[in-house]
Amino acid sequence: MAVENWVAKSLPELTEFRRDLHRNPELLYDVHATAAKVAAALRDAGVDEVVEGIGRTGVVGVIRGQSNRSGRAIGLRADMDALPIMEETGAEWASTVPGKMHACGHDGHTTMLLGAAKQLAESRAFDGTVLVIFQPAEEGGAGAKAMIDDGMLTRWPLDEVYGMHNKPDLPLGEFGVCAGPLMGSVDEVRITIEGVGGHAAFPHNTVDPLMPTSALIQALQSIVSRNLDPLKSAVISITTIHGGDAFNVIPQAITMTGTVRTLDEGVRDMVETRIAKAVQGVADAYDAKATLDYIRMYPVTVNAEIGAERAAAAAIEVSGEERVDQSWSPAMGGEDFSFMLNEVPGAMIFVGNGPSAGLHHPKYDFNDEAMSWGCSYWTTLVRQRLPLD
Repeated sequence: MAVENWVAKSLPELTEFRRDLHRNPELLYDVHATAAKVAAALRDAGVDEVVEGIGRTGVVGVIRGQSNRSGRAIGLRADMDALPIMEETGAEWASTVPGKMHACGHDGHTTMLLGAAKQLAESRAFDGTVLVIFQPAEEGGAGAKAMIDDGMLTRWPLDEVYGMHNKPDLPLGEFGVCAGPLMGSVDEVRITIEGVGGHAAFPHNTVDPLMPTSALIQALQSIVSRNLDPLKSAVISITTIHGGDAFNVIPQAITMTGTVRTLDEGVRDMVETRIAKAVQGVADAYDAKATLDYIRMYPVTVNAEIGAERAAAAAIEVSGEERVDQSWSPAMGGEDFSFMLNEVPGAMIFVGNGPSAGLHHPKYDFNDEAMSWGCSYWTTLVRQRLPLD
């Protein structure tokens, strides 16, 4: 029970590839250089079919096993995009692009799947087909949905699909997974409260939008504390407020934005309904006008029970049962792999990144030592799910 021998031989090459991606981060769908490097690496590895431009800038590689008696196909997915953050790691391989960095480890995710793809294309030690999926725009752009909408799953039907994400402070060589909800839905709210502006010395001649704004922020928090079953979960966070230009002027309007996270689609529906009622009710109470844009971004990431079991089985073979947490606690961070799991049964698993800064932090860096475990997980998963015998 350990990382596979081939990984140790490939680790220097994979490390340099990962660090090159880290030096040259790209955002959302604008991952043209990254996608080109991925496609070239897949072709060099002898992958049977490499298709670029799926979901705008996604890359798909098709690897066929020694046999196809089963007729089965599984998908393995990695994300490629970086974040609009100024890097502060001080690493030799730090970002060379000001204001952009791989602060979530997608450079590592991409490299781990490339390493596995190279090994799978060389060994062909499986029965069926493996689809390696390199996705753009996970960080807010719903790249997974774009690839699906572009016909990926119609062109290459899958029986199962799996994803993997690194986890800071989870020890190297350890994994975490659970059945059911794993990560939260991601929604954005945009609210405008419009009143009647005027001189701050004569508030009685205005409709001050600051009053309903402050009341609304408090009212929104009561949705979780008073409308939600205490045994369920939701987060409502107002994160920006903008309005006013002078100390002595009551502004005409206030705008605010925020996010909603849930672990249940029914709770998500309830929260959206309650927010709409709160916005309108508070505005009416203060004789103001209000508009709400509730934007549903990513659904809840839900691991199929059988998918979580299969993911855990592969991790256990790699690391040992004592190093695989199969009762992982769900978190409210979002993940657009949820779109793929809504179409095909499977699971997402976490792999330990060791001690590190948190995800989306300017001092975060993917731990190159984690690649050994991630690569071994992918190839073990394929061997288990598409056995030759």
